[in-house]
Amino acid sequence: MRILLLGATGFLGRHTAARLRALPGARVCVAGRTPGTGLSVDLAAADPGPLAAALRASPPDAVVNCAGAVGGGAVALTALNARGPAVLCAALAEAAPRARFVHLGSAAEYGPAVADRPATETGPARPVGLYGATKLAGTLAVTGAGLDAVVLRVFNPVGPGAPPASLPGRLAAELRRAGPEGVVRVGDLSAHRDFVDARDVAEAVARSVTAPGPLPPVLNIASGRARPSRHIADGLIAAAGFRGRLEEDGDGSPRSAAVPWQQADVSLAARALGWAPRLPLDRSLADLWAETHPRTAEPA
Repeated sequence: MRILLLGATGFLGRHTAARLRALPGARVCVAGRTPGTGLSVDLAAADPGPLAAALRASPPDAVVNCAGAVGGGAVALTALNARGPAVLCAALAEAAPRARFVHLGSAAEYGPAVADRPATETGPARPVGLYGATKLAGTLAVTGAGLDAVVLRVFNPVGPGAPPASLPGRLAAELRRAGPEGVVRVGDLSAHRDFVDARDVAEAVARSVTAPGPLPPVLNIASGRARPSRHIADGLIAAAGFRGRLEEDGDGSPRSAAVPWQQADVSLAARALGWAPRLPLDRSLADLWAETHPRTAEPA
């Protein structure tokens, strides 16, 4: 099976690449802007015609799109999160219409919960910010393209390699900066989120690539449990052996105020993929800390 992977250098993309390469008989071709990739493409600026020609030269059996922007302004968000998937769908429809297409969406597409009920794939999507709106536009482009496609709507990913833009990545960096006796200042951590390990996300991608027959258009990928964001701080503090002070008087996230509670219903992913989250949150946080703060060898 020839698998084309976009966004392999990102947080989720790196874990996904490792899992896909472990599939029996898989040949993973990486596409992107980085020199040395198997297919050179800037999805934010690509046109369907040239991209289709490149795909036709070596048609993939499956395509996985982990590429996406979480910041950079309206132009960057729209180009990569909304236009990019639409261009990719148009190119696939022309060059490889039978390929399985797996696209990573975001929980931000849902927006506020309805009466603190778990979000289902058929429930309302009401994003509160530009990021969520552009991710939703990308999802609509994929689900409306008439391809053998599925959007994995990923909730809050955590684990080794979590980027500084995320709460876990930012807290790990701040704890490292502060040292064991220092002070770490954060915003309000009372918002409830559904955290899922990036390696569990990668497993869901692999199962989506290899699953027989058509899949539901959208699948929630999450733990299925809402936890206060403070649990992230507690887990990292325990992993770090931090004995200083954590002060919640910094600038908070606007999204935390607009979406104070969010949880996924993951039953459809269980039925469609036989998938369930495997790694507990404390393990995810311990592995994140171990990667960002590796132990040094004892002197001989």
